[in-house]
Amino acid sequence: MAGFRPPRLTTFQTIILLFAAVILGGSLLLMLPFSARSGTVTPFNQALFTATSAVCVTGLVVQDTATHWSWFGQAVILSLIQIGGMGVITVAAFFSLLSGRKISLMQRGTMQEAIAAPKVGGIVRLTGFIIKASLCIEALGAVCMLPVFVRDYGLRGIWMAVFHSVSAFCNAGFDLLGTPDAKYASLTSYRADPIVNLTIMALIVVGGIGFLTWDDIRTNKLRFHRYRMQSKVILSTTALLILLPAVWFFFGEFSTLPAGERVLASLFQSVTPRTAGFNTADLTALTGVGQGLTILLMLIGGSPGSTAGGMKTTTFAVLFANALAVFRRQSEPHFFGRRIDNKVVNSAATIGMLYLTLFLGGGFIISAVEGLPLSDCLFETASAVGTVGLSLGLTPTLGLLSQAILIALMFIGRVGGLTLIYAALSGFSKAGSRLPQERITVG
Repeated sequence: MAGFRPPRLTTFQTIILLFAAVILGGSLLLMLPFSARSGTVTPFNQALFTATSAVCVTGLVVQDTATHWSWFGQAVILSLIQIGGMGVITVAAFFSLLSGRKISLMQRGTMQEAIAAPKVGGIVRLTGFIIKASLCIEALGAVCMLPVFVRDYGLRGIWMAVFHSVSAFCNAGFDLLGTPDAKYASLTSYRADPIVNLTIMALIVVGGIGFLTWDDIRTNKLRFHRYRMQSKVILSTTALLILLPAVWFFFGEFSTLPAGERVLASLFQSVTPRTAGFNTADLTALTGVGQGLTILLMLIGGSPGSTAGGMKTTTFAVLFANALAVFRRQSEPHFFGRRIDNKVVNSAATIGMLYLTLFLGGGFIISAVEGLPLSDCLFETASAVGTVGLSLGLTPTLGLLSQAILIALMFIGRVGGLTLIYAALSGFSKAGSRLPQERITVG
């Protein structure tokens, strides 16, 4: 029709559609016969689940990555992990820069939202830094693990070192260590190996603290007092969320292990739920408290503008600081001598409630449909919505409806609940008037 113009997409709609397009394209590639070791077509639901898990850097799988997928299939999964970890928008912008194309103001705005940058200015420079730094860190991680994997797997160890480095840095949790007799093994065979443990943990933490935090560290070096307040909150919260749970795991879960192995297992189990998905310990052997603590860490996740998912460390920190402010009868929460805007507190409360609703709602439905214990189902839904990938072994056995629920949770967890809400409500204008106020008692 003459004069017809397609509706202009908002920034949030663009991000969602690009993520969905990459997932669909990855699903079709994984369905090709030569993507599977057996040379047969992988069912669409399994390919879609795997592609969603890879792009959303989760790590939940319905087929063992090492034994089901061929070299080509594994390469597709690794490419999807890399795109999902860095961000679809970031990767697309990088290729535009390489081709010499100019980045429009609208595209810069989309890039800003994609990496949670505070302003549009300098966004192209920051994007270039993110890509270069990511590739260098992944290469360094692969080099560190190369001697171990080459020792154990020969030349195939080169591919395994690269795959696990990218998977760890992008907080994906996919591994190639399963065998026909021991599928979904993750890193359990390397529980006592300090090189693999320390390298994987370092990659997870570096990938999960956020690109803006890197930029702060690069600019201000070790001068902590000059960091942005957000970077200070992220680094402080991350340190506490690693050290405190590690103490519990050391004394409460792994007391029977030798001393060195016990330290590595405790630290690893504290780091990996936020939000990598590797495991060196048998998760089903954890106590109820250990599994509950793991669920909490999975829901919190990593930091904004990072490769990690979850409700984010800053959301948790703001809610905690707001609770302290209420206890102290202060009007506003604050960090490091700076107060927090009430709009940020409202957003944090909304995000927290959204994740809690998705986590509980998904767990209730899966438990009812599959007839499985609610606690086990909640572990899987926390892993999905937090884009973690840890599992008690239920995911491969679930039916189509339950798998669809996990796919939706992984997608929402990666693109962000508020992003989806803003995209869906983009046509609604803000109210121009305020309703009368009335007091309501809470607590």
